[in-house]
Amino acid sequence: MSSTATAISADTVDRPDPITRHSLVEDIIALFSGTVLVVLGVAMFRQASMVAGGTTGIAFLIHYASHVNFGLALFLINLPFYWLAWRHMGHEFTLKTFAAVALMSAEIELLPRVLSFSTLNPLFAAVAGGLLIGTGMLILFRHRASIGGIGVVAVLLQERRGWRAGQVQMTIDCCIVAAALFVVPLPQVLLSVLGALTLNLVLAMNHRPGRYVAR
Repeated sequence: MSSTATAISADTVDRPDPITRHSLVEDIIALFSGTVLVVLGVAMFRQASMVAGGTTGIAFLIHYASHVNFGLALFLINLPFYWLAWRHMGHEFTLKTFAAVALMSAEIELLPRVLSFSTLNPLFAAVAGGLLIGTGMLILFRHRASIGGIGVVAVLLQERRGWRAGQVQMTIDCCIVAAALFVVPLPQVLLSVLGALTLNLVLAMNHRPGRYVAR
């Protein structure tokens, strides 16, 4: 093989693939599928009287302490974070996140009409619920969206500082779960910790800078 051909071949191998942008249809499907997975995990946590992390966890705490509608609490808590997202992450990320949170709020209220648990082991709920929420969040992150609140902060810090979103999320989630000691029994708090660890393990393993470049 000639030196020219070798150079061309090496250049072809070494040249990184161009970033592939998601289409509008792909984004819509991702928002729906991601939020459905998150809501299924949240439903498991709710059935087992557990709490989650992020603004979802804060909504859980408010719901358990005051019996305020969970979906409404989730939607309202996220409102201040949209300003942060708009300023630092752009209008596309903000609008997608707003749509994801609105979808979640509606799906959480509609889910009991189509799904109920007659038997749900709390330990299984912690692990499976964490996996579902983490996977749903991963889908949303990869389509430039989040479930709001802490997810916005985690994505922002990863893009601006290089901090792993999963590790940021885990640190904040542990603080939120610790606050649950004031409103739920200790066994449920311990299960919530397991759920948070499972959720954030999914993110820490799969959502790293440079690992996924589609937009």
